[in-house]
Amino acid sequence: MKLNQLDGLVAFWKVAEHRGFSAAAAVLEVSPSALSQAIRQLEGRLGVRLLNRTTRSISLTEAGEAYLLKIAPALGDVLNAGEELNALQGRPSGVLRISAARVSIAMVLQPLLAGFMKTYPDVHIELSSDEGYVDIVERGFDAGIRLGESVQKDMVAIPLGGPVAAAVVGSPAYFKQHPVPRHPSDLAEHNCVRFRFSGSGSIHKWEFTVDGSTVEHEIGGRLTISDSLFALDAALDGLGLAYIFEQLALPHIRTKKLTRVLSEFSPTFPGFYLYYPSRRQQPAKLKALVEYALKHFGRA
Repeated sequence: MKLNQLDGLVAFWKVAEHRGFSAAAAVLEVSPSALSQAIRQLEGRLGVRLLNRTTRSISLTEAGEAYLLKIAPALGDVLNAGEELNALQGRPSGVLRISAARVSIAMVLQPLLAGFMKTYPDVHIELSSDEGYVDIVERGFDAGIRLGESVQKDMVAIPLGGPVAAAVVGSPAYFKQHPVPRHPSDLAEHNCVRFRFSGSGSIHKWEFTVDGSTVEHEIGGRLTISDSLFALDAALDGLGLAYIFEQLALPHIRTKKLTRVLSEFSPTFPGFYLYYPSRRQQPAKLKALVEYALKHFGRA
């Protein structure tokens, strides 16, 4: 076997794993065209087609499925062996790709990121901010951070901190022009900052706890955003009422830049989770992040 034949094996393995050239190329840090060429050369050497390619998707042929079953465990063991060797020397290494919503970055990732990167200088972080649902396997991410209710059931999920409470807030300037709502139903008369999910395009319904039950309210307002953190800025600027996490609002409530309303109806959510696919063997770089996060939030 020539050394460059290994390029084709790794290329096929990653494209098959992520069901696409773009995600696999991001993981391997090469161009999609380079991956395609490597796989074509591999198919030429084997004398069989491994992938069915269309303009929109790729799928494995029957031969590709059989070949993947044979090579994937072996290649995974080779990759993990190198990472384990570094881990045994106290040096987890490699690129750790993480997908997270902006609000989860601000609330749980940013507080631990500097310490983690100082502790593990050989681990490189590639952080992608996306407010919508992200299939981390398909997109080639090692892990994601989202609210617990957004995590797929087949993922391993590690809690980052405890439950989080929602808060409805507005600026003193806003309440000079509008009455204070006393019940969630009063929001129909208010200008609320709406959030549109980037994936589905739907508008977030504000949740409240009324008489022990969770009630969703469709809200109206002149401003619709797709960046959850901008709701806080909009409320501070007097553009309307914002539905945000209490932790983000508290510093501004204490300085009287924001006024909290409907607190007796505000629900609590399970909190944020670091999640990743279930694997036979966890990469050392990901294991290091999980252990560091657990220690950080355990102390907190």
